[in-house]
Amino acid sequence: MIGVAALWRHPIKSHGREVLDQVTLTAGQTMPWDRTWAVMHDASKFDQAAPEWVSCVNFMIGTGTPGLAGIWAQFDAASGQITLQHDALSEIRFDPDNAQDAAQFIDWVRPLCPPDTRQPVELVKVPARGMTDTDYPSVSIMTQASQNAVSQKLGRPLETERWRGNIWLNGAGPWEEMEWPGKDIQIGDAVLHVVEPIQRCKHTMANPRTGKRDADTLGALRDGWDHQYFGVYAKVIKGGNIALNNTAKVI
Repeated sequence: MIGVAALWRHPIKSHGREVLDQVTLTAGQTMPWDRTWAVMHDASKFDQAAPEWVSCVNFMIGTGTPGLAGIWAQFDAASGQITLQHDALSEIRFDPDNAQDAAQFIDWVRPLCPPDTRQPVELVKVPARGMTDTDYPSVSIMTQASQNAVSQKLGRPLETERWRGNIWLNGAGPWEEMEWPGKDIQIGDAVLHVVEPIQRCKHTMANPRTGKRDADTLGALRDGWDHQYFGVYAKVIKGGNIALNNTAKVI
C-alpha cells in the first residue's frame, strides 16, 4: 500500500518550505499558496505590467544562489503574513503583497546573494497562478524509496527537503514513480494526472539548513541510474482533500 508520508508547500519560489498536515487541492491549480510569489533578479524578463508565467531563469533560485536553499517558511493565510528563517539571518515576518514589507524582504534576503551573482530586485506574482517550474500548474510527487536509494548511493543520510517536493509517498518501490507518467494517481479525495519526471538541478546539492553545497546529488543520479530525474510533476484533475497517512494508488 502506498501512503502519504509528508506534505510541503513553498510560498515563495525556491525560498523556503513549510510542512502541512492536510490540504485541499483544486483541479487545474497548484497546491494552495505554493510558489505564489517569486523574486525577480536584475536581469529578469518578467513583465510586471502584464504579469504571466515565465521560466524560472527569470527569478532568484538556488541553482545560481545556493544560500537560498537554507530558507524555511511559514505562511499564515488568514493574515497574509509570511515568516522566514535562515541560520545566517534574523527571522523576518512580512506581508508579501505590501510594497514596503516586500522591500524589507528584499533587503533581508540580499546578504545571501554574493555580489558576483544575480541580485534580487522585487517580489512579484501572477494572479491565480503559482510560479511553478513547469509552464502548467503542477504538483510534485516524490517517494521515500527513491530518496533512500539516492542516500545509499551517496553513502550518507540525505534530507528530503533538498528536492522541494509537495507530496511524499511511502510504500512505492525505488523509482516506481518513473513508470507513472501518463497515468492517474488518486491521493485521498483528489486525483492527479502524472505528466513527466522532474529533471533535477544544482539546487538539490545545497544543504537545506545552511544553504551550502555539500552533496553531489546530480552525480549520484547519473552514476547510479544514468539519468538526472527525481520525482514527477502532476496536474490536479479532480480536486479534494489530502492528508498525512491517506492512501495513494495508481488508477
